[in-house]
Amino acid sequence: MTERGDPPGGSCRFCAAPLDESVADLGMQPLSNAFIGPAHAERMEPFYPLHAHVCGTCRLVQLAQFESPGHIFSDYVYFSSYSESWLRHAEAYAAAMLPRLGPAAQVVEIASNDGYLLQYFQRAGVRVLGVEPAANVAAVAAGRGICTEAAFFGQATATRLKAQGWSPDLLVANNVLAHVPDLNDFAAGLKRLLAPAGLLTIEFPHLLRLLEDTQFDTIYHEHFSYFSLTVAERVLAHHGLAVVDVEELPTHGGSLRLHVRHAGSGPAAPAVGALRTREDAAGLPGAAIYRRFAERVVQIKCELLTFLIAARRAGQRVAGYGAPAKGNTLLNYCGIGPELLAFTVDRSPHKQGLKLPGSRIPVLAPEALLAARPDYVLILPWNLREEVMAQMAGIREWGGRFVVPVPELRVMA
Repeated sequence: MTERGDPPGGSCRFCAAPLDESVADLGMQPLSNAFIGPAHAERMEPFYPLHAHVCGTCRLVQLAQFESPGHIFSDYVYFSSYSESWLRHAEAYAAAMLPRLGPAAQVVEIASNDGYLLQYFQRAGVRVLGVEPAANVAAVAAGRGICTEAAFFGQATATRLKAQGWSPDLLVANNVLAHVPDLNDFAAGLKRLLAPAGLLTIEFPHLLRLLEDTQFDTIYHEHFSYFSLTVAERVLAHHGLAVVDVEELPTHGGSLRLHVRHAGSGPAAPAVGALRTREDAAGLPGAAIYRRFAERVVQIKCELLTFLIAARRAGQRVAGYGAPAKGNTLLNYCGIGPELLAFTVDRSPHKQGLKLPGSRIPVLAPEALLAARPDYVLILPWNLREEVMAQMAGIREWGGRFVVPVPELRVMA
């Protein structure tokens, strides 16, 4: 929290400059993965400001930190292996990287979750290590035979792993950079652990896609920072790392995969300069793009509420599919509860039987949709809409239709 007299957003977690430019104010919200168990159904839950700012100096988009990573991630409900499309993404990545690795190669993944990715390298005979802060998730990976260290990553962890003989030829950091409050310690740890000729790949949702497609629901307290290529390059360069190539991916509504080596390892591919130029042309260094984004966020809220209220007045029932963090941001910002969204379903048994934070909407097994026969199914993980619509095609038997809320409300048969 900021002290009296500090700028509204506090100080930048990378360069320490004041944060006085707003990106989106999404009100007071609970932690998006703080699901409510039956024993705590009547208890109060903490709400925190969910307000993204952009640094006027380095242009890093970020939230203030209200809870420690230890509180947020020590007992986590997200397990990567319950998304079929994400498993396919991981398998394709492994298939592309394996030919680059020698017979004695080491692969280390930071925030390795339940071993969803490392399993493909291990099956190929590569020595692997996962570093996963959530002890309950790390235990699942270890139970599957994936060597996993339950720890938060930074310089201290990197030093300890280095002393144990780990010097990865391939170091992977998928969708973790945003979750790091101490950005400089994390980047310095990557530099320290990576083998001298090693390759680091980093994936994260692309800020430009977030802004252009109004993906405001991907803003939540567990995501401390939101990156463009330009800003990620700036952070990595500060710690002696250089982006040598970049890929644009469809995952999470549009992500980047950075290929990173120690500084001085060679020139960058043309794609790096091309994307940097595109980000500048889109207006990321300026202020107008953020103002337009904030205006469209309000429009999406109005469209969704108008639809749900009209459905209720018409006697139609709406249920949800999925219980992702982004869905909780959306529902809490819009003020949607069980009166408008009767329940949602999720394939993960770790979420079934719980209630969504803030909205207190029940989370059931997917079979509940077929039993309830709702008129509409609101797809909360809209980035997986094709996967969801294929899995739940049976709702069309009674005329049920799918609804996607972002980047604009769409009703699909």
